[in-house]
Amino acid sequence: MKNTILALVASAAAFGAVSAHAADGSPYVGIGGVVSEHRYDLRNDTSGVDNSNHEYGGKFFAGYQINPMFAVEAGYTDFGKSDYAYSVNGASGRAEADSKSYYLAGKASYPVAEKVNVFGKLGVAHNKNEVSATGLAAAYNGDSSRNSAYAALGAEYAVNEKVALSLEYEHYGKNDIDVGRSKGAVSLNARYNF
Repeated sequence: MKNTILALVASAAAFGAVSAHAADGSPYVGIGGVVSEHRYDLRNDTSGVDNSNHEYGGKFFAGYQINPMFAVEAGYTDFGKSDYAYSVNGASGRAEADSKSYYLAGKASYPVAEKVNVFGKLGVAHNKNEVSATGLAAAYNGDSSRNSAYAALGAEYAVNEKVALSLEYEHYGKNDIDVGRSKGAVSLNARYNF
């Protein structure tokens, strides 16, 4: 809870800075490809199954570059659907998870070369996770929605004045139903500045 409150305060401060410096900045939009670990740790009192794999998804984001060092950004990430079929002591079942997240964050950048910046983001994420399961894992069925602290670290390369490419690690936090998407993801993004 403290992390979520801290993230909300940081996001509010970033929005305040946007209104104070609106004449200096510019908006941007971007898309990205996301890879995340999807974990199925389905256990009960007598037995359990454990499986993890990587799934691919996508993201869309938009932001406002206040000045060369600071921006505020909002985005939507679809982590993709994943499923796992299992058999324990002759009993079979299946679990499927569909995870999505929305985030709002302040972004700080620092130049390390002429066209390369490193950056960090801090904000809040709203995570959604829909799980459908049968057999021993039926207790995991449900649809969860949870707010969590969001943070990211990455590097960005400016192709030209309008286009930039970035690679980042994003931490979205947990889901209420801890099946499917894990906390973090790696994304490769393309950004267009207006």
